[in-house]
Amino acid sequence: MSGSRTLAAESVCTGNPHKVADALADAVLDTILERDRFARVNCKVLVSTGLVMLAGEVTCETWVDVNAVVRKRLREIGYDEPGTGFDAGSCAIMNILEEQSEELGLAVDRRGAGDQGTAVGYATDEGESLPGKTALMPAPVFYAHQLARHLCHARAEGRVQGLRPDGKVLLSVRYADDRPAHLDTVVVFAQHRDPAALPELQARLRREVVEPALAQSGLLSGDSRVLINPAGPFTRGGPPVDAGFTGMLTAVDAYGPAARQSSGCFSGKDPTKPDRSGSYLARHLAKNLVAAGLARRCEVSLTYVTGQEQPILLQVDEFGTGKLPPERLETLLRDHCDLGIPAIIENFDLRRPIYSPLSCFGQFGRPEAEAPWERLSLVEALARSAR
Repeated sequence: MSGSRTLAAESVCTGNPHKVADALADAVLDTILERDRFARVNCKVLVSTGLVMLAGEVTCETWVDVNAVVRKRLREIGYDEPGTGFDAGSCAIMNILEEQSEELGLAVDRRGAGDQGTAVGYATDEGESLPGKTALMPAPVFYAHQLARHLCHARAEGRVQGLRPDGKVLLSVRYADDRPAHLDTVVVFAQHRDPAALPELQARLRREVVEPALAQSGLLSGDSRVLINPAGPFTRGGPPVDAGFTGMLTAVDAYGPAARQSSGCFSGKDPTKPDRSGSYLARHLAKNLVAAGLARRCEVSLTYVTGQEQPILLQVDEFGTGKLPPERLETLLRDHCDLGIPAIIENFDLRRPIYSPLSCFGQFGRPEAEAPWERLSLVEALARSAR
């Protein structure tokens, strides 16, 4: 990438239809893992007007009241208002989950990966010079998540009256010398009740959401263009307006457009799936390389094959910012980390119900989540071996 450019990224609220589907899939996953740590789960969810449909594969030694899990999670998200076309109390729930195939189960039993695909992890030090820093994440997606989170909290805490669960945000960041320099445009779409109250809502959202969410970035200024519901009233939203499906927002879950995306999505999948566990390890490796000062930007990709424990391919791209050639960085990673799926699961303790809080606002760069893949446990060893 050139030193001067503009990069945009988006995030969404918990009531976004695709994120509702992700949240329900992860709620089912967590409930099962809470009762059976070794369960195999691949749950997919479709939400539409008055309907939740669950499909996929589950093999476990427990029973879960899936309907109760779904309705509880919908209430937590905020879909609890009758007469809106989608609410926890009245929506139909169609459960067609089946058992995992025996052949795939045997492959996983032999310590192999539960699917094939390439998992991608990314890290960058671009935000280290900013007042709030960005947890070695790209600034656009990091601050987009901050903004979406503030919008959700403003509704849940009642700080901005009249909001409904659906919403999304987008912002563009201008770079200078490969560092974030300015927030050019900030866009907020917030579902609300009263169309006549839009002007007042726009003012309150700017004051109560946009400015507090982005103040610590040091990038928001009087020259930043702020657009709040620029298309006009947004009173109808959620699944009745736009059907949602699990795994549709992989860029939002990961790094935005700053990096390539993994082959598959995260939500609803137990950690034997490399889409989840492999992506967590790839982020861990990329972040530790950057934190060790061995690259300013780094993308790590791991390619797994069903039934095989170790990846068939490890690749590092340091975008010309590395202190060592990519081949040497790859050797360092192999020397200091077991890349196999069983090792990832054990080292990160992934057979736990930890996934629901990650279903919205991204899987990475969230200090409050205390995710094990965000730890800088390899920094000293990598730096020492690179000397």
